[in-house]
Amino acid sequence: MIDSKRPILVLSTFPESASVKDIAECLVNEKLAACVNIVSGVHSIFNWQNKMDNANEIICIIKTTNNLYSKLEKRIIELHPYELPEIISVSIENGLPSYLDWISENTK
Repeated sequence: MIDSKRPILVLSTFPESASVKDIAECLVNEKLAACVNIVSGVHSIFNWQNKMDNANEIICIIKTTNNLYSKLEKRIIELHPYELPEIISVSIENGLPSYLDWISENTK
């Protein structure tokens, strides 16, 4: 059984033109995320609608917990400009215990 308060990472890419800072602040203010790292300079190459495409993007690394994933996913979909946003959850196998506790304490 997965511990519902276990910290996880959620990755989501956004177009460079998106108001990523506003979206990140919204997620943190709503306590769906303890922290959001915004990493610019990502160049993505992908297939979309049966065509090779590419885009300059920003990736967000979102720290949250398992029990909040569904709410976080729903909120990202509401705020995201893409028709099909990348939203991927990654388990955290190990980490500094006090930092992982901080993630749990700063989400609800």
